[in-house]
Amino acid sequence: VQLQASGGGLVEAGGSLRLSCAASGSIVSINFMGWYRQPPGKHRELVATITSGGSTKYADSVKGRFTISRDNAKNTLYLQMNSLKPEDTAVYYCAYDRPFSTYDPRESAKYDYWGQGTLVTVSS
Repeated sequence: VQLQASGGGLVEAGGSLRLSCAASGSIVSINFMGWYRQPPGKHRELVATITSGGSTKYADSVKGRFTISRDNAKNTLYLQMNSLKPEDTAVYYCAYDRPFSTYDPRESAKYDYWGQGTLVTVSS
């Protein structure tokens, strides 16, 4: 599986962006997917995760502003980001577990596949 992330860019504080992460194959059988980010000079951190059943989990810093979703028909993971803040500036990475895996990578972030990252810059 190859992942292609897109949708990053420069936006003013309060603005919105939608990130996409397209997989090269079907995602129907992928149980765990997520978005992570790495702010400048900091470690990578969880943004949001979603299961095949639609269960979601968000970092406290993005709750109420970001929405993770998946479209199995389009083999794509999304992250809708609203009310963006300068502290949201980071490289955003999508991550997928391998199909049919029963291992839950949400705590360890040990996903099998990672996208190349897309830069989001929020100006004040």
